[in-house]
Amino acid sequence: MAKDVSTRRRSEDRIDYGIILSVMLLALIGMAAIYMAVSHDTNPNAGSTTRALFMQGLWYVIGGIGIFFVMQFDAEQLWRVTPILYGLGIFLLVVVLVAYDRAVFVNTGAKSWLGFGSFTFQPSEVMKPAYILMLGRVVTNHNVRYAHSTSNDWRLIGEMFLWTLPIIVLLELQNDFGTMLVFLAIFAGVVLVSGITWKIIVPIGAAAAALGSAAILLVTQTWGRDLLGKLGFAAYQFKRIDSWLNPSGAATTDSYQLWQSMKAIGSGEMTGRGFNNLHVTVPVRESDMAFSTIGEAFGFIGCALVILLYFLLIWQMLRVVFDTQNEFYAYIATGVIMMIVFHIFENIGMNVGLLPITGIPLPFISQGGSFLLADMLSVGMLLSMRYHHQSYMFSQEGEEFNRQ
Repeated sequence: MAKDVSTRRRSEDRIDYGIILSVMLLALIGMAAIYMAVSHDTNPNAGSTTRALFMQGLWYVIGGIGIFFVMQFDAEQLWRVTPILYGLGIFLLVVVLVAYDRAVFVNTGAKSWLGFGSFTFQPSEVMKPAYILMLGRVVTNHNVRYAHSTSNDWRLIGEMFLWTLPIIVLLELQNDFGTMLVFLAIFAGVVLVSGITWKIIVPIGAAAAALGSAAILLVTQTWGRDLLGKLGFAAYQFKRIDSWLNPSGAATTDSYQLWQSMKAIGSGEMTGRGFNNLHVTVPVRESDMAFSTIGEAFGFIGCALVILLYFLLIWQMLRVVFDTQNEFYAYIATGVIMMIVFHIFENIGMNVGLLPITGIPLPFISQGGSFLLADMLSVGMLLSMRYHHQSYMFSQEGEEFNRQ
């Protein structure tokens, strides 16, 4: 009898159904948003609604298989495979610089996509989980070697930076500034929980904030633009900042996407226009501007519910970390959470005009196969924490039961 109870607990408790349910609800919202966006897309290259839904659904299935596969790896196996995954990710980031999709480059100016006929893939997306694992391994290794010592904190920052630098350089060569910001957010999040003293973190954070503020100030000055141009800022980056600072100033050209997104969300008012009842044209609505579709169709209430669902997902992820109490897992979870939070914050912020447009999609909702796959694999890493932690607990209980 006791064995039957233990077996039922083993099958029920090892899987975190709360995280799975949250992701499934976001996926359903994403499918609805893509259907509405593509149905009202005036771009002749947008494709049919059926094909868009089929491809997104296919990526959800592939991502689900990826989650199940990653869940089978425990902490020791993830530790061992990390260098291989990181090396593979760097290799793909190099390959895409040579074999990038020319059609995507003409439209976006970015060399970050591999093309195989009508199929496109972004290697930097699958690099994200590998990078998170590598940072977790680096910090755990360092803290084991220098336990209870803050005298080597600069050494840890240097080690983390050395593993980050190749990615930053390769993304800069790809002209993919938005994805670069995601990696920097992951880096910052892991630094915060790595045990590095606040005497180092606070000055670095203040310097980064001052540098960002100075850059924005320089953009507003002619001489400042000349200086930033010499430092490597591209014309499209200036245009994005201009459209952010003054979205109504060029509402028919550079600021058109942002201005239309703000109009769409505003027109939804409290309860929205209703499902598939869209009147405002917003470019790339099925991807970068998916939140504007939700805002126009379901209004403030719909947007608030989506944000609440994201809060619920993040809270469930944090709970897993506290339950497992594994240092390596904690750094992995921090990286995953920072990645998802940054995507949410940046995407919603740019949809409502609070932040510049950077091409950052909305997790589990926006259209995009490689992006969705990266999110799902990251969720798989979190689910593996409880899966194997609970397995260990049941094993211990079994040993105690046998001893009795």
